[in-house]
Amino acid sequence: MTQIHYFSEELPAMRDKKLLEYLESYLTDRRKQRFTDVLDRRTRHYTVAIEDIYQLHNTSAVLRSCDIFGIQDVHIIEDKYSDRIDSEIAMGAQKWVDIAKHSSAAECVRYVKSRGYQVVATTPHSDKCTLETFDINPRSCFFFGKEADGLSSEILDQADAFLTIPMHGFTESLNISVSAAIILQHMTSRLRKSVIDWRLTEAEKLDLRLDWCKRSIKSIEQIIERFEDSN
Repeated sequence: MTQIHYFSEELPAMRDKKLLEYLESYLTDRRKQRFTDVLDRRTRHYTVAIEDIYQLHNTSAVLRSCDIFGIQDVHIIEDKYSDRIDSEIAMGAQKWVDIAKHSSAAECVRYVKSRGYQVVATTPHSDKCTLETFDINPRSCFFFGKEADGLSSEILDQADAFLTIPMHGFTESLNISVSAAIILQHMTSRLRKSVIDWRLTEAEKLDLRLDWCKRSIKSIEQIIERFEDSN
């Protein structure tokens, strides 16, 4: 499994601050301000898990929605199909969100629960919670399933909550990427209007800012080497 790095409330090491200051000297003021603005709206109160999506453009589109709506972490379950991210559709979103890959649904469920998330199964076949009635207070991981079959019984059996999008036509389901966009837009909008402490910590912001700098600068290895030599 490729793990997402979570950080404590402790202040980041002074060396990381110095390295960030050094790397940011290679960025424009506009880019640095953009990082600040985006990080102020990022959250780990919610995360997303995608189970065995065959169509690569669906995975890519979900990644793009996560970036757009401020979700920092995405979990991809690769039980049958290997992860294939279509960079054209993701529009670079894979650079800005943290991706963790899991070899099975059980592994993913264990991991997110160990991080304090409840498992929320998105399904058109349950009316227990709608977008309006869902309790936004618990840290939640929204699971999205296969295009044709939906989520596996393994995830449904371990779900702590179920979430459905009300539908009023003949069609009983939405494309996964459309479902994810609707749910994330609605839930993040409700979250930002609440009194819940949903923002990243200062330590998390600094670490992500450092990571984004590294992904944005050409010849980053040589530049970091020069920093190391001068310190």
